[in-house]
Amino acid sequence: MRDTEFGDRAYRYRYSFRKKMIFIPFLVVGGLALVSYIVMLLWNALIPVIFHLTAITFWQAAGILILSKILFGFGKGGHRGGGAPWMRHQKERWMSMSPEEQDRIKQQMRERCGKWGNRRGDWGWDRPAESTAKPAEDASKPVE
Repeated sequence: MRDTEFGDRAYRYRYSFRKKMIFIPFLVVGGLALVSYIVMLLWNALIPVIFHLTAITFWQAAGILILSKILFGFGKGGHRGGGAPWMRHQKERWMSMSPEEQDRIKQQMRERCGKWGNRRGDWGWDRPAESTAKPAEDASKPVE
C-alpha cells in the first residue's frame, strides 16, 4: 500500500464521519419531540380523568419535560454523578464534612423532622420493643 492510498483512506474516513455528525442535532430535536409527544399523550390520557384538569398542548408538554429535567436532573450519567445541580452541591458539601459534623446535622434533622430516619434500614430491630401495654395491676381494676 502506498502512502498516498493510506492518506486518501484516512481523509475519506474523516469526511464520512463529519457527514454523519451533521445528523446529531436532528436526532436530538427528534428525540425531544418524540418524548414531548409521549408526555402530552400520557398527560391528556391520565391527568384530566384523575385530577379533573384540562388537556395540554405539545409545547406545554415540552415545557413540562424541560422543567422536570431542570428540577430533577438528567439522570445518573455513569460515574459523574447525577441529579439536579442543587443535589450535587449538597452531596459535595456533605462529603466535605467531618463525621462529627455529619452526626450533628443528622441530630438536628431528627429534631426538626421527627422520625424520618427509618428510610435507610434504621428500623430499630436491634433495640428492645417499647411496651405500650398497661401493667397487670391496672388491668384488674374495675372500670367505673
